[in-house]
Amino acid sequence: MQIEPEISFQNVAHSDAVERNIRDCLEQLEQFHPRIVTCRVVVDAPHRDKNKGNLYEIRIDISVPGEDIAVSREAGQNHAHEDIYVAIRDAFDAARRLLEDRARQMDAFRTKRHPEIHHGKVARLFAEEGYGFIEAEDGHEVYFQRDSLTGEFWNRLQIGSYLRFKEMDGDKGPFGVNVTLMD
Repeated sequence: MQIEPEISFQNVAHSDAVERNIRDCLEQLEQFHPRIVTCRVVVDAPHRDKNKGNLYEIRIDISVPGEDIAVSREAGQNHAHEDIYVAIRDAFDAARRLLEDRARQMDAFRTKRHPEIHHGKVARLFAEEGYGFIEAEDGHEVYFQRDSLTGEFWNRLQIGSYLRFKEMDGDKGPFGVNVTLMD
């Protein structure tokens, strides 16, 4: 974190143990988004119920580049939040999910990569068996089969026909998909 986090207590006495727990949770958040700029955590116990005990509210405001994220776990009717540590856990779980979503949106390496489009010509064709080989522009051969074609042009294929295709890696070597005849 670039700036020391702020932790404050409202309507509840300060506790070193609770603050340590919050700091541990903050350290874990940095694993899900390494560029957290600032963070503010407010522990509040606004409801004083003689019969049911205090219900804790946890508010977390996080700043990351390009966005501010706010999480509020209000006491409401969730009686599990009578335990301050449960309320903290729930709030930080929600913050973690939001940070993961944000990091996923920004992380180009996690996006699906589509295979590049290549060009080549039919090098060998086994029409009866339903497969053939494409000689790519760089000279290597790529296997393809009738089911890989984008249209009904199998009968028009011949040695030297110019094709466009996407190359995939298979167990037995490269194979072509989305094979299109270029006439």
